Amino acid sequence: MADPEKLFIVNVVTPDGLIFSHHCSLVEMRAIDGQRSIMYNHLPILTPLTIGEIRVKRGREMNETVNHIAISGGYFEFSNNVATIIADSAERSTRINLSRAEAAKKRAQSELKKAKSMHDRRSIERAQVALRRAVNRISVYNSDN
Repeated sequence: MADPEKLFIVNVVTPDGLIFSHHCSLVEMRAIDGQRSIMYNHLPILTPLTIGEIRVKRGREMNETVNHIAISGGYFEFSNNVATIIADSAERSTRINLSRAEAAKKRAQSELKKAKSMHDRRSIERAQVALRRAVNRISVYNSDN
């Protein structure tokens, strides 16, 4: 096991409460300006996140557990070796219902097609976001299985 003083805490919080809390050696995520990786003793940071995957490496060894979490945007804050992810919604890969995610993808694709035919910009944007969320959930599910 890794030296305990080289691990930090990561918490993932949604409006529904705390969904993930563990010690880890590395957190990777996609911020609005690109991919970020945070390790122990990183400088304090606050950055907005996009729809994407959070990867949490729970130890320093090559075969240590990696948790995958799908988020739909939010914020990442790191200070004093505590990482906090505040997300609009978040799901651990082990809790993603693949058939629901695939159904959401099909609905979003249908809505996108309908909105494009009507040239409704606002509906197009909403459908594109719904599609990105569904595709992200499917991708995160597949990354862990």
